[in-house]
Parts: sequence; structure tokens; C-alpha cells
Amino acid sequence: MNQKRIKTRAKINLALEVLKKREDGYHEVKMVMQTIDLYDKMEFKIIPKDIIIHSNHKWVPKDQRNIVYKAAKLLQKQYRVQQGVEIKIYKNIPVSAGLAGGSSNGAGTLKVLNELWGLHLPLKTLIEHGKRIGADIPFCLLEGTALAEGIGEILHPLPSLPPIWLILVKLPIYVSTAWVYRNLNLNKDKQGSEVYSMIEGIKRGKIEEILPYLYNELENVTISAHPEIAHIKKRLRQLGAMGVLMSGSGPIVFGICKDRESAQFIYKNMKKQYREVFMVKTYNKEDICDDGNRYE
Repeated sequence: MNQKRIKTRAKINLALEVLKKREDGYHEVKMVMQTIDLYDKMEFKIIPKDIIIHSNHKWVPKDQRNIVYKAAKLLQKQYRVQQGVEIKIYKNIPVSAGLAGGSSNGAGTLKVLNELWGLHLPLKTLIEHGKRIGADIPFCLLEGTALAEGIGEILHPLPSLPPIWLILVKLPIYVSTAWVYRNLNLNKDKQGSEVYSMIEGIKRGKIEEILPYLYNELENVTISAHPEIAHIKKRLRQLGAMGVLMSGSGPIVFGICKDRESAQFIYKNMKKQYREVFMVKTYNKEDICDDGNRYE
């Protein structure tokens, strides 16, 4: 086999606490992360040499700046692979939105090239390589529901949540994650209490148990620069969302819906005002086992 096609899925943060700033300049975090069924499609074809990238999105770099290129180059160099690869990326996940779309592409690249190049590396090794490229790549390799610690690279799988319908709304703006962290006001070290409360709710297996603990420490910083995010949160609640939160550093906001009918109602109403609105479900370990991350 010298080619393969896959889906690479986005993530949301159900809880995100920033504990402290580390001496290396990064921030220590505790997060509950969840894969969702919003995905890009990728095609891989083995070629004699070089790493060639194509994309349908004008903002996706086609050179060594691309996280996909970095992932392929890392494996090629580390294991002295004599082959190259041509990669096509069909973007559907919004770019720079707090959904780890690029990281999921990078994770998919590690998985596929591990197979196509015959490296036979275990998931643990791929995660170690992923850490070197991006903090969200380890989770995008694991998928499902997980606690993430450190800078996001230390993972602890959690029980799967019941299927949840979500409405995602994105403003047509760019938010710099680095800027958000620079402007974050941390008065003291924390212990991650909101995250632990969320985890207890997840273990009880009821959506209602997690709603009181939806939390994102980065929200206030991003909303201070883009107050429309607060308006979106308010509007989602007015339309019936049971819980709302900004994911990552934004600007994506998601609303948790009671059922499919509620999600459809909210989706139709939000589409009247915003161009980028998505109706999706959570994507859990059982789904991963079922489709193997493929697309037809």
C-alpha cells in the first residue's frame, strides 16, 4: 500500500485552567479535552522523494511552516526514511479557531506515515514525537475524552461522555494564542479544582453533571478584545443551549444542546447572523474503534 485517505478531527476544551507560568515561558495547564466530529480530509501518496503539500485553503502554508510538513520531516529524518510523500489537505475545520485543526492534521500525518513508511511505532512513541511539534498533537493522536496536563502533552484518558450535540459559532477574526497568554493575569498558583469537578461529572456519565463546571480561563482575555464572543454566548443560551463556552484561546464558541432537534433549531437561528456555524456531535472512543479514522 502506498496511499491512504483519512479524516482528522477537531477538539474542544470542556474545561481549561491555567495553573502558572513556567520558567521556560510556557504555561502549566489542566484541561478536559474532547474530540468532536468536525473533520478535515487528508490524502497521502508515497513518492520517491521530497515532502509535497497541497491544500484547498489559502491560509494553509504549503512549505516547512506547515505542521504537517514538520511531522513528516521529523519521521523522515529520525528513521532515515528514503521515501517522500505527497499530502493533500481538504480543510473544513476553521483555521486558527481554538479547535486544533492544524494539530489534528499533524497527528494524522504521524499515524499514516507510521503505517505507509512501515515504521511500526507504538502510539506512545508517536505521542513523544508529537510533543516536539505541537502541544495539542498528543491529544489529537489519542482522541476521545482526556485530561491534559503540563503544557497539554501529559494525557490521562477519561470515560467517554454520552453523545452530545453541539453548535459551534466562529467570528471572522484571528486570535493569537500567544497574545492571550501574555495578557492573562495569574495572581497565584492553582490546583485545577474546576477541572477535577468536571472529571467527577464525566465519571458519573451524565451531561447535566458537567454543565456547572464548563470553564475556560482564557475567555476573559479574548472577550476583552472581541466582546462579540460574549454576545454569541448569550444568544446561544437564549436559544436553548444548556451550556456555552469558548474553546481554547478562541474565537470559536460552542453550545451544548439537549438533543438533535434543539441543535437544529439553534443552528438555523445562528446561521441567520453568522456565516460559520457548525452542528456536530462529540466523537468518542467507541466511534474511533468503529470507523478507524477512515473516510470513503
